[in-house]
Amino acid sequence: MPRRRPVRSNRQMAGSGSDGTEDSDSSAEREPTNSSESDGNMPKRQRLTRASTRLSQSSQDTPDLKRAADQDESPPLTPTGNAPSSESELDISSPNASHDESQTKDQASRDSEKDMSHRPKRRRCHETYNFNMKCPTPGCNSLGHLTGKHERHFAVSGCPLYHNLSADECKVKAISREKQEEEVKAQEESNSRHATRHQTPSSKQTRYKEQVAEMRKGRNSGLQKEQKEKHMEHRQTHSNTREPLLENITSEYDLELFRKAQARASEDLEKLRIQGQITEGSNMIKTILFGRYELDTWYHSPYPEEYARLGRLYVCEFCLKYMKSQTILRRHMAKCVWKHPPGDEVYRKGAISVFEVDGKKNKIYCQNLCLLAKLFLDHKTLYYDVEPFLFYVMTEADNTGCHLVGYFSKEKNSFLNYNVSCILTMPQYMRQGFGKMLIDFSYLLSKVEEKVGSPERPLSDLGLISYRSYWKEVLLRYMYNFQGKEISIKEISQETAVNPVDIVSTLQSLQMLKYWKGKHLVLKRQDLIDEWKAKEIKRGNSNKTIDPSSLKWTPPKGT
Repeated sequence: MPRRRPVRSNRQMAGSGSDGTEDSDSSAEREPTNSSESDGNMPKRQRLTRASTRLSQSSQDTPDLKRAADQDESPPLTPTGNAPSSESELDISSPNASHDESQTKDQASRDSEKDMSHRPKRRRCHETYNFNMKCPTPGCNSLGHLTGKHERHFAVSGCPLYHNLSADECKVKAISREKQEEEVKAQEESNSRHATRHQTPSSKQTRYKEQVAEMRKGRNSGLQKEQKEKHMEHRQTHSNTREPLLENITSEYDLELFRKAQARASEDLEKLRIQGQITEGSNMIKTILFGRYELDTWYHSPYPEEYARLGRLYVCEFCLKYMKSQTILRRHMAKCVWKHPPGDEVYRKGAISVFEVDGKKNKIYCQNLCLLAKLFLDHKTLYYDVEPFLFYVMTEADNTGCHLVGYFSKEKNSFLNYNVSCILTMPQYMRQGFGKMLIDFSYLLSKVEEKVGSPERPLSDLGLISYRSYWKEVLLRYMYNFQGKEISIKEISQETAVNPVDIVSTLQSLQMLKYWKGKHLVLKRQDLIDEWKAKEIKRGNSNKTIDPSSLKWTPPKGT
């Protein structure tokens, strides 16, 4: 008889997680134990051995118990939606099993039904997710879908009630659209078989074109008085919770085209939700209204769900408070007393200022700043734990206040001497030199501290491009002013406050570092230096540079 594998190794294989810990013993696939067996004083190894022994005994008669159990019910769910491992998932087979395969399957099905008849059924992962969510439209029960192809919906994009329709009307429209699409597809196939390069329209196509032109004649006619009153009453009753009435505003043909586009967009969002690429209600912020700009977002930010599901967010550009509607924003701006970030102004030259904001003293402002930055940064993970950081916020002033240009955060105590933890330039100020100013300001602080700084890794794609450009400019300026014959990486690092690793990587990218006769040599490429100097002359006396004499700052003590 073949030797069996030790019970403990089977348990470790089935129940151990990625972190090396074992799953709970109270798995839904295990038979209920007596109170004496489940007592907390009993050793853990003894409980595991009894459970594994029962499975080994039952597997001699039912080698396909796992397969039958999987057909009867779905696996138990963890809070993350994954099915945990259990002893019943092991493929334990007896070497003495000599039953016929069909008899074994029938016996396994009967045993599994008998064993699981007293247990409640569990919903699958997607069913639990769907029934726990609710459409945000007031008065909607989440039944039906704008496409007419789904039984439920969970976002405004698929809500029939929001679009002033019913679930049955959506199904009828879906059937009508499918018939039209089939007719158009058949017509296109027929035309492709007889297509010529200069084919004249057929009589059917000509008649259809005349019908469309006839239907579109009344699209510019104004609404009658009764229709206007109906539209205004609908708007006042439902405000932004319903779509405005669209009937009689344009032709029926154009309105139907718009309805088809809405249904297609809703279907695309539904496919993305099913695939898990988006979670409707938590990742739907597409635009934000920020000051006089309307900005398209790039990434997901963990705003509260009641705000994130709106699609558009309204943010005060001074205190960074986020709101649900433009009316609330307008009322807030009328009484908001903030005109610049909280904290100390440590730099000012012209209209450009930099404020030092302590994450411990101004926690709410810094949290709102991090949430705002996450909409445009992919690698950012810090949102709420802002107390260990200092935030340096750059602004541009005019007669209305100091407008947010960008910021970078910095650890109060960095073991690796990172001078930047997270850096962002607002989209409306990108490609104007402000990003390089923020980087230069961070290295200016490192020089005052008499330290060598470096940004925290990993850098985003845009961040790496900005830092590469800055390091290149610093090295070429240093070599342009250097008059000696021997150059040292250490001396460059001490004068520029740039980490030696960043200097070496930049020299390698510029092909200015060579290995010759056992030594590393720095090549002074005059063509690159001349090119940089020409750009400097062309740029002239730009105000997009940091002036060290305008800095009024001393390193914080006790941090």
